[in-house]
Amino acid sequence: MSKAVNQLSLTKIAITLVVTAIAIRLFTLGFFPLMDTTEARYGEMARIMAETGNWITPMFDYNVPFWGKPPLFTWMSAAGISVFGLNEFAVRLPHLLAGGLILSIVGLLAYKIMPSRISSERKQEAWLAAGILATTATFIVVAGAVMTDTALTLGITLSMAAFWLNYKNKSTFWGHLFFIGLTIGMLAKGPLAVVLIGMSLFIWALFNKTWMSMFRSLPWKTGIPLFLATSLPWYVIAEYSSPGFLNYFIIGEHIKRFLVSGWQGDLYGTAHKEIKGTIWVFAIASALPWTPIFIYQWVKSLQVTIKTKRETKTQQDDDTTELSYTSFLWAWLLAPLLLFTFSGNILSSYVMPSLPAFALLMVTYQRNNPLSSKVYKTGFIAPALILIIAILLRTEVTSKQSEKGLMQTWSAQAQNSELIYINKRPFSAQFYSRGVAVERKIKLEVAVKEITKDTYFVTRKSNETTFLIKSLPQCKLVKEAKKRVLVFCTAS
Repeated sequence: MSKAVNQLSLTKIAITLVVTAIAIRLFTLGFFPLMDTTEARYGEMARIMAETGNWITPMFDYNVPFWGKPPLFTWMSAAGISVFGLNEFAVRLPHLLAGGLILSIVGLLAYKIMPSRISSERKQEAWLAAGILATTATFIVVAGAVMTDTALTLGITLSMAAFWLNYKNKSTFWGHLFFIGLTIGMLAKGPLAVVLIGMSLFIWALFNKTWMSMFRSLPWKTGIPLFLATSLPWYVIAEYSSPGFLNYFIIGEHIKRFLVSGWQGDLYGTAHKEIKGTIWVFAIASALPWTPIFIYQWVKSLQVTIKTKRETKTQQDDDTTELSYTSFLWAWLLAPLLLFTFSGNILSSYVMPSLPAFALLMVTYQRNNPLSSKVYKTGFIAPALILIIAILLRTEVTSKQSEKGLMQTWSAQAQNSELIYINKRPFSAQFYSRGVAVERKIKLEVAVKEITKDTYFVTRKSNETTFLIKSLPQCKLVKEAKKRVLVFCTAS
């Protein structure tokens, strides 16, 4: 009776985790501005795409093609703008929907993995897998952000889940979905997706010695043409529309970016420089608040496995299947971490493709070594923190920067005036000014002398700037932000 009560309680907790995480993330989509640099940059690219109607080549700026990533993330946010208008909710919603698809795939795989178990147990594991994933630190943040990682994770998750379901129960449907997942990955982040999926399957096959059965399980004759027909056309058209794209994207973004720490060839910013191996630190942080529980369950699982091997030399079919499945999840989890171990140019979001496997492993360990349902209330930490962070970002308490406040003041008074950023124009300024803001490498006092019409300037906030503005009779301070000020100057 107590087991049934605990099972029911755990199911309720898991469902509540999923609903709470999605609800809070949905609420916060439009609650705070796009922050510089990543979200504002990608949001501005989506805005330009929606405005110009150029759905082939993402644009870093007007008439400046962006070769750094394929277009899927831009298509997603540009589609949101086309439907809901130009706002934060519109550019973020498609990425949250992609996150919802990832949760659904993970839940489905958890449900189908042990068909011999009763339905209520399988439903519990489905909800628990989704609940754990939804409340990991990186997933709950990135799944509602304008970034490339959610689309990449969707492609990898679909391919990995489809592979396993096809491998265990030969299915044309799942076999072809494996290749659709490859396409999503190729359009989200390029060959990196194929490498990560291939690396995961390689590690798994190496551990289990299942090379032939792995290759025979997939419908290569129809799957490869499906993959090429759905992914290759954009690459061909993109190179035709913007010659040089393939060389930069394949050689620069996929080789030099990851092997050359502090790579200087980045056309669109500064390469991230981390100590090699930092990806493992990111992994521990990305899986919080679940990391300690996962480590505990993993150690317990090792102890049980060692004890079982000592007591018996025979394995039941279910045991063999579960061992193969567990090693499959470990291969999926480890592949991104191993690949990025020797890279210094990384972000914490690079861990995200590992998180679905992490959640599924936790469910597997819970099945074999059940913990009290109360332990899983730990997951409510993540939604609570994301709400607090959203409030802090909205009130501009954090060090994160956005030009939304200055641009709102400017747009309310703009009329036909120009808008010039002195020395540096953040991406959020481009987004919130709808592309009106321009950048000039010039001193404010020199720029003021050159204007022929009323002009707004945005420049660095400092005591020297305040003194300078007071010394310019045709200029007045309009608004101050944390790092910059908005100045209005009339033409002489």
